[in-house]
Amino acid sequence: MPVRLDRITGPARPLALKGPSPRPKTLQDHCQQPPAMCRIAAYLGQPIFLEELIAKPRHSLMRQSLHAVKSSVHTNGDGFGIGWYGERAEPGVYREVMPAWSDDNLLALSQTLQSRLFFAHVRAATTGGISRQNCHPFRHGRHLFMHNGQIGGYGLLRRTLESRLPDRLYAERRGVTDSELLFLLALARIQAGSAPDVAMLAVLDETMALMQLRGVAEPLRFAAVLADGERLYAFRVASDGEPPTLYMRETEAGVMLASEPLCALANNWQLLPVGSVLSLGSHPFDRVQSLHTNSLALGQTAREAAANPPPVVQKQAQAASAAAVLS
Repeated sequence: MPVRLDRITGPARPLALKGPSPRPKTLQDHCQQPPAMCRIAAYLGQPIFLEELIAKPRHSLMRQSLHAVKSSVHTNGDGFGIGWYGERAEPGVYREVMPAWSDDNLLALSQTLQSRLFFAHVRAATTGGISRQNCHPFRHGRHLFMHNGQIGGYGLLRRTLESRLPDRLYAERRGVTDSELLFLLALARIQAGSAPDVAMLAVLDETMALMQLRGVAEPLRFAAVLADGERLYAFRVASDGEPPTLYMRETEAGVMLASEPLCALANNWQLLPVGSVLSLGSHPFDRVQSLHTNSLALGQTAREAAANPPPVVQKQAQAASAAAVLS
């Protein structure tokens, strides 16, 4: 039986992970910071209707598409998309170029569509024009991906990054966004045997290495969610320490991620620390959190970074060992 959002938004379970205290921001900082481009929301847990995520909450994703609060771009009207998992391994998607608030079909779907794992995204276009192929979430096989952020100097890097795609994945590229490209590059590593979070971090490190090589001054900023049908992988990282916002709300019923808190009880949502990498299962005790430090900032090469995986890999290995002992 589907649960209601007011059940999901019960007493908060505090994050055990804490990041460094940020320095106070000046007016110059805010003026120099480029806008956060999109708004995203994801859910994993007991089945709910989509409207509990995108329509019913006081500050739902559809409301954010008209008036985002924690972004200097207040309107996100360059398209939207939803993704969900049903009884098949591959997820369903529905994407459109019109604003989310003007699509009656989306509202009707949200009242009847039920799932234990949802993605939702509203877009303010930066790289790539306004087209259905550029709308999130992106789907390939059993994986879904959506992203808020940017690759600095993407025009200088795009050809090199695309050349790193295997032919089979290059043929699957439908749009022109940096988001889809990062997703496909990570998929290449996942198909080669890497864990999804490790694969994505390796792609980000290699992308930042290329940015340094090309003398790109603009930052890489990355707030994103990846799913394989069983788990959510969430990221909030940036080369300059200023990633877009990403909040988490966790209860026994399920876990939600969103660019902005979806309800009035904002204190029940927790902003993920800068550098956060999360691996989230549907059970409250099946969740791994870590902080990722850009390996390039430590003077490591991508090869050295691969030989010395970030803490999330070590924690997953420890969890797997513990599960093997218990079994």
